[in-house]
Amino acid sequence: MNTPNFKISLIIGLIFFTAVSAGAQNKPNKQSKYQWKTAVSAGYLYRYITNDPAKARFYTLKNGLTVILSEHKKEPRITSKIAVRAGSNTDPKEHTGLAHYLEHLLFKGTDKYGSLDWAKEQPLVQEIEERYEQYNKTTDVAERKAMYRGIDSLSVMASKYAIANEYDKLMGAMGGQGTNAHTWVEETVYEEDIPASAVDKFLTVQAERFRNPVFRLFHTELEAVYEEKNESLDNDGWKIQQAMHHYLFPTHNYGQQSTIGTIEHLKNPSLKAIRKYYNDYYVPNNMAVIMVGDFNSDELVKKIDQQMGYMKAAPVKAYQPAAEKPLAGPIVQDIYGPTSESLALGYRISANGTRNALMAGLVAEILSNGKAGLLDLNLSQPQKVLQAGAYTRQYKDYGIFSIYAAPKEGQSLKDVKDLVLAQIELLKTGDFSEVLLKAIVANQKLTALNNITDNASRAEDLMSDYIKSNSKNWIQEVSRIDDLEKVTKAEIVSFSKTFFAHNYVVLNKYKGEGPQVDKVEKPPITAVETNAGSQSDFLKMVGQIPAETIAPKWLDFQKDIQHGKFGAAEIYAVQNKNNQLFRQYFQFEMGKWNSKLLPVAAAYLSFLSHDKKFYELACNFFLNVDNQVTTIGLTGLQENYSKAMQLLKEVLSNGQVDQSAFIAMKENLLKNRQNNKLNKGSMMQAMLSYAAYGKNNPYNFTLTDAEINNLKPEVLIAVLRDLFQYKYSVIYYGPTGLPEYNVLLQANHQVPTQFKAYPEATFFKKLEQNENKVLFTDYNMLQADVSWYRNANVYAPAQEVTADLFNNYFGFGMGSVVFQTLRESKALAYSTSAIYGKPRKKEDQFYVTAFIGCQADKVDDAIQGMNALLNDLPYNEKAFQSAKISLSTNLETERIMEDRIIFSYIDAKRKGLDYDLRKDAYAAIPKISFSDIKKLHQDYFANQAYTYCIVGSQKNLPLTQLSKYGKVESLSLETLFGY
Repeated sequence: MNTPNFKISLIIGLIFFTAVSAGAQNKPNKQSKYQWKTAVSAGYLYRYITNDPAKARFYTLKNGLTVILSEHKKEPRITSKIAVRAGSNTDPKEHTGLAHYLEHLLFKGTDKYGSLDWAKEQPLVQEIEERYEQYNKTTDVAERKAMYRGIDSLSVMASKYAIANEYDKLMGAMGGQGTNAHTWVEETVYEEDIPASAVDKFLTVQAERFRNPVFRLFHTELEAVYEEKNESLDNDGWKIQQAMHHYLFPTHNYGQQSTIGTIEHLKNPSLKAIRKYYNDYYVPNNMAVIMVGDFNSDELVKKIDQQMGYMKAAPVKAYQPAAEKPLAGPIVQDIYGPTSESLALGYRISANGTRNALMAGLVAEILSNGKAGLLDLNLSQPQKVLQAGAYTRQYKDYGIFSIYAAPKEGQSLKDVKDLVLAQIELLKTGDFSEVLLKAIVANQKLTALNNITDNASRAEDLMSDYIKSNSKNWIQEVSRIDDLEKVTKAEIVSFSKTFFAHNYVVLNKYKGEGPQVDKVEKPPITAVETNAGSQSDFLKMVGQIPAETIAPKWLDFQKDIQHGKFGAAEIYAVQNKNNQLFRQYFQFEMGKWNSKLLPVAAAYLSFLSHDKKFYELACNFFLNVDNQVTTIGLTGLQENYSKAMQLLKEVLSNGQVDQSAFIAMKENLLKNRQNNKLNKGSMMQAMLSYAAYGKNNPYNFTLTDAEINNLKPEVLIAVLRDLFQYKYSVIYYGPTGLPEYNVLLQANHQVPTQFKAYPEATFFKKLEQNENKVLFTDYNMLQADVSWYRNANVYAPAQEVTADLFNNYFGFGMGSVVFQTLRESKALAYSTSAIYGKPRKKEDQFYVTAFIGCQADKVDDAIQGMNALLNDLPYNEKAFQSAKISLSTNLETERIMEDRIIFSYIDAKRKGLDYDLRKDAYAAIPKISFSDIKKLHQDYFANQAYTYCIVGSQKNLPLTQLSKYGKVESLSLETLFGY
């Protein structure tokens, strides 16, 4: 399914939980703050670390299964990750990609669920397995095509006894959220978020899931993997990542085997090889159950043991690669693709848990922390390059130290590389401030406080350490910030001189066409049966397992929020009783629609060199401009509140013209606008705005390049200085009560006695769509992205819950009608969805949108398949009831807390409400019938005019082919973007 989001997970890892210090740190002395201890509770021995903020318990059951539990009773939900220490590293050489498509198959069920009649299905599944073995040994093209037709025919027969996606139905019925999994180099991880009351159901399902998985509906799922492979071939970021691994690790499988696998291996899968891999690696002594949330550890570990204790331990052959030789010198490679130019430098880090890994992570922060690093201050902010940054990606045996940079207009990648290497030289000579080191530690402490309050972050970090060290290095991760405080400037200089030699990889990413890339061709596939209305006995049994109903908690906006006045401004406050962090926002009900200058002024502000000062206070400041809302945010430690507010005043109210910063901002803005025109995601956003509003729309409502070039910095400074003269509300979440906060605010901020009226806004009227249209934009890609859009009725509060229920049933999630039909049955796409979208304000309209991304040669089938569903809503009473249960359970367990309480209140006010609408929704769900969502579908989906938004290569999608769906309008980039 999805590989991890490295941009986010790596930053989190650097801040708090990345593997760290030397092996000697595994043996703390008796006086150490952090020590491994053992304890016995409720008959189970566990290990823990003193002063661990997560208070994690590490159990090893009799069969070798690792159980890691961290209690966090913030809300009645539990995040679960079941991790296997196996990934693409351990793929057989002749079957790369195997671990990844095994991950997909672990959603297909067993002999007890996912099947209508296993006795009849089993011989067909076995025959399909044998046919694939014969297919893989055959090289004659004609014979292979004939054999594949036979596999396809058998698969259709077998599908008559299969129940597609019954796993997702099981999870949805118990209130599960975020059902997913990912495979990466050393891991395969299965992820869930469940109500605390559903633990017994959840463990019953997971125990069965790993007992005897059946690899049913294989050829359609493999086609989904083909689509995922083709997506990667269209993704320039993926190309850079794969190339970096390949050249840094010429021996290790990190660089020699890709997670998705080669096209040749994907074309020749072996179900026998998949089964062998499962038997070899999916054993309890190579797996962990990691759970974070609202539970009693003593009770939960016993339940896990009762359910998973049946699994039999077995020896696991460890992957033992030959050591990588040092890189002899810079390795330079060129990469081509449709997106903008960029540079990537990569260095090889030592193993997880070494001092080398700790130092690499710290040095990456010195180079780039988004605020005050050497790359930030010396290259990005003065616009010597468009942008630059650094991060580390740590694996078990090695890691990667990456530096990325993008050129300014007209700048060569060689010049960019020279500028980046000059910053590395500053590390070697010690030309950086020790104040920066202290600020890095302070900011990591701040981030640690935020991360520990989040179930998903805790679970991710516990899982990551299990994969890399079998949880042996958790003590290093807990002590990481303390260890960083002891690092001296001299040690950083010494490390940098050794680490940064001529031992790196340079990847020059150019815009253009590289060598011809083969895609995975579309095989002939007959749609399989999904039997969506059927249920296995196992599903019925799980439904009978008792689960305590959790009482929902609705917001009372008058009681849950402290309301006050600050001059002419309204204050909304919620007290933070958990720690000393504060979050404060000044929110204006005006935005880009009121002034095109506002977002440009916000961009200018980011170049005025204030980030470093906020970073040194361990505070974060931002100015965000949306279409109709502008927000000034300030967050950090309460003890630094007054200093941060004085700095905010200096930044906004007393800001001075900086001509060099202004020139840098303009260069950055103009170059980014050009780069947007090379991004297919930006193109699709622009097309959807065009579809909703027409040629003049919010997306292209922006200054022209000429207007930007004619701007004066004095104008932007005036916009910033004048901002607090307009009406705003104050939102505060922090440790002080409203009276004390009001005093602090008055001491650090001035509010006018009377606000100025907002500048007159430009409003955009949504189109009435009376006929089908096709909007097309040409983009060099193997696949095609297709979106549907139409405007619907004006907002009505009572329709929100019907919309939510409809979306759960019809087009959102893996158990939905759209996903089941277009991916599971017809194998037309890797990703697809369709929803009835809700507006943000009472004056706005609901809208219909759908999406499918597929190979270009499947576009006709995909459009026709989606259109059939848009026009005719399939009826499945069991799926509908499951959607109702899921929605009710999610409302019961949802807890809106902290500053989200205030934002919920503001969102409600924008819709004309003064109460928590969820209360009405919860009461309405039992009364909603299928006929209600069918009426919604008939009124706003069926037989309606749509605007099709298509991004793809005109070489693969002739406009004449698209004209059958409506009048085709080929949109220029200038029309889409407004510049």
